[in-house]
Amino acid sequence: MKEYSEAVSSSLIRLGIGKGDKVAIIGESSPMWMLMYFGIVSIGAVAVPILPDFPECDIQAILSYCSVKAIAVSRKLMQKTEGLDDIPVIRLDDLVLLGRNLPCQKLLDCPIDREGIMERKPGEQDIASIIFTSGTTGASKGVMLTHMNIIRCVDLATDQYVRLKPGMKALSILPLAHVYEFTLGQIIPLMMGLEITFLGRQPAPSIVMAALMGIRPHVMFSVPLLIEKVYRSAIRPLISRRRILSLLLGNPVTKPFACMAIGHEVKRKFGGRIIFFGIGGAALDRETEEFLHSIRFPYAIGYGLTETSPLIAGCRPSHRSQKPGFIGSIVLDDDVKLINTDANGIGEIAVKGPNVMKGYYLRPDMDAEVFTNDGYFRTGDLGYLDTEGRLSIRGRVKTMILGPGGENIFPEAIESIINNQEYVDESLVIPENGGLTALVRLNLEQMQKVLQLPFCEVKDIAMDYLAQLRKEVNARVSSFARLTGIRLQESPFERTPTLKIKRFLYDGSCIQGA
Repeated sequence: MKEYSEAVSSSLIRLGIGKGDKVAIIGESSPMWMLMYFGIVSIGAVAVPILPDFPECDIQAILSYCSVKAIAVSRKLMQKTEGLDDIPVIRLDDLVLLGRNLPCQKLLDCPIDREGIMERKPGEQDIASIIFTSGTTGASKGVMLTHMNIIRCVDLATDQYVRLKPGMKALSILPLAHVYEFTLGQIIPLMMGLEITFLGRQPAPSIVMAALMGIRPHVMFSVPLLIEKVYRSAIRPLISRRRILSLLLGNPVTKPFACMAIGHEVKRKFGGRIIFFGIGGAALDRETEEFLHSIRFPYAIGYGLTETSPLIAGCRPSHRSQKPGFIGSIVLDDDVKLINTDANGIGEIAVKGPNVMKGYYLRPDMDAEVFTNDGYFRTGDLGYLDTEGRLSIRGRVKTMILGPGGENIFPEAIESIINNQEYVDESLVIPENGGLTALVRLNLEQMQKVLQLPFCEVKDIAMDYLAQLRKEVNARVSSFARLTGIRLQESPFERTPTLKIKRFLYDGSCIQGA
């Protein structure tokens, strides 16, 4: 691997790529993606990973904005970089240089120039990557991460949260252009000597579950939506169909034995060897987490942002270190404080540490907005710290809604209640006309199958179901957080690469339904 990376570095040197030059990587996760990355950063150049799902206009804008000197792009996405003929293009599938009459056409066959590589060796404060986020609240911005940011984050995580051994297997299902999968799902396994298998396709639950049984990994990282779908569509219905199991779970005496049996079966479906199932990128549904906790599934929740490389807090996959509703302990080198706390001790999470980004690329104005005068990065997330120093995430500053009496309403908490109702796939709570409206996407196919109705009649039934759902939700929330409206969301919500709903796209004009 080292030799292949050095061959890539040597090829880039021959192309005239120097220290600080930007090279874009656009493609699906693969071993070639990683070799390209290491080849870039080993000579002090800057990798610009771009998510393959970005639209062509966004990709073109990023390439221009960063003045990239070369592009590594997969065959499948080649059309998204058309019109850039003056920039060397490397086919990411096999690392072949296209359109340049140079002696070295295949990067991996290039003679290694170790002297040239050493001359360009980066320092720990040099920029390794510029990562363009696709957030829930608006436009992308280029996050500059240094070598120190990434490596220190990994170093601390392996000391504090995870114990892995050479020869173990990891399954990679998320895009490498996202720092969560790159830092935790790639660099950690590589440093610990693990074997990494890439899924190679969209991580639908059925595909992932089949891969788990075939690969039998010891470790993997996922976003909450995946494990939530597995729980709601496969595990919860299975428990409800088995009457004896449901009775055992309802009895305090027999519940521990029932949980042990369920835990054994769930671990078997995950390949039978899983010891670390990392969950991050968004908030995990409370009911799903309490279930995982009860069966002692080896999950571990982490919290962080692209700007923090990404980890700020986490926990071990140990029943004793977990507390449902809380992330876990703060990364050892990080200093975390809460800003503008309310009467309940909830405030904006601010962090200072070696994993915090250098800043936003060419945006000192944005740096001034997110960094405090004493150097803390403002995450935009609202949190609470308990007496043991464990962090709980309560919502986003920008999504928090003020109630009629000035109360703080966290839409994520209401959505969690809605999402755990039968037939509900996903939901979004937004302010509308002085109240709160829930946009709810139902699984109409499942409803039709269970109720055994013609599909043309299902939508009418769905309207009645939503009306009843609103009553049930309002009975479980505070008076100031009750829904004044509920509507059917017929099309899937648009999501970020970590599968969080892009909230900024939805307002009153986007609502569908009756």
